Amino acid sequence: MTTLNELQATLAAFAAERDWDRGFTPENLAKSISIEAAELLECYQWGKEPDPKDVRYELADVLTYCLQMARRLGVDPAQIVLEKLEVTRKKYPVKEAETNKPEDDAQSPAI
Repeated sequence: MTTLNELQATLAAFAAERDWDRGFTPENLAKSISIEAAELLECYQWGKEPDPKDVRYELADVLTYCLQMARRLGVDPAQIVLEKLEVTRKKYPVKEAETNKPEDDAQSPAI
């Protein structure tokens, strides 16, 4: 299994080989994350059963841009996810989460 560090190194090399880093500004990467997330959502448009391959590819695009943005900002993706999880853990303690379950997935709190 590929580690997160190995994946980031592979993505960095891929971008460098194509001289794409100059275009990988935080603003451009944030826009690309949003665009790719919309394409992922499109897989589920109209309640259709999505093609698993399409979902995987769109999810890969979202993750790729997120990892590129983390690299550009100089942050460790695993660390920032764990930091945010700790904030969310305090915001939604287990006892409170059990009594305030959302009625559907659309109402789930952001982790």
